[in-house]
Amino acid sequence: MRAITYLRVSVTDRCDFRCVYCMSENMTFLPKKELLTLEELDRLCSNFVNLGVEKLRITGGEPLVRRGIMTFFEGMKRHLDSGALKELTLTTNGSQLERFADDLYAAGVRRVNVSLDTLDEQKFADITRWGRLPQVLRGIDAAQRAGLKIKINAVALKGFNEPELPRITEWCAGRGIDLTWIEVMPMGDLGNEDRFGQFWSLKDVRARYAEHYTVSCVWVKKMWPICAHRCASTPIRMSHCKKRSARRLTASRRGMISTTPASASTVKCRAT
Repeated sequence: MRAITYLRVSVTDRCDFRCVYCMSENMTFLPKKELLTLEELDRLCSNFVNLGVEKLRITGGEPLVRRGIMTFFEGMKRHLDSGALKELTLTTNGSQLERFADDLYAAGVRRVNVSLDTLDEQKFADITRWGRLPQVLRGIDAAQRAGLKIKINAVALKGFNEPELPRITEWCAGRGIDLTWIEVMPMGDLGNEDRFGQFWSLKDVRARYAEHYTVSCVWVKKMWPICAHRCASTPIRMSHCKKRSARRLTASRRGMISTTPASASTVKCRAT
């Protein structure tokens, strides 16, 4: 029997961005009464820690837009202090990091994943609809000053950020930040957004940059988040499912790049 030691918890379905591959511009969110309270989230996560979970990742929506969320992080710190929980982290769009970076570090968070698909201010506004790139970059600066390690998650979109792959990779490497490129699911027409033509296979990336990287293969395990909403049938909200990837391309501070195909095999490429 395989021990489950890693848990992802979505604390809200709300977000202050409306990324075109993730949400419609006019979203209908769950009524707040259907969300677990912060006290219930604490009890839920504490029970999982008692059952052997050692790594806890907080997600959304955007987790830092939930009112009072820092009280939850502060509560989880007791499990870090006791040694029962080895790591407490979160995935964020970075919009609130400037405000919360120091508090997150004080609560025991040491790593965060930040979603960032482009370094072009106008393209960032276009892809997020409501987002502002300077605000996110200030958040990343604040997180690094606070001592948080950062990994950037970038969704690969055909015709949108293809030319930026070298720029973003070099930007991350220059700042000591890890980077993961994620394939968008080729979902087609979703009603509000036509997703036909967005899919950019990361196999193309491997072919294009083959002269710069050597390739080897390993196996990885896929992990999916648990939903912190009061729902019995679906483990995560459909809006979250739509942005899950079939393949990931990861570049580390050491110059390593890897892709995770739908088969769950990982192709790692090291810069030469």
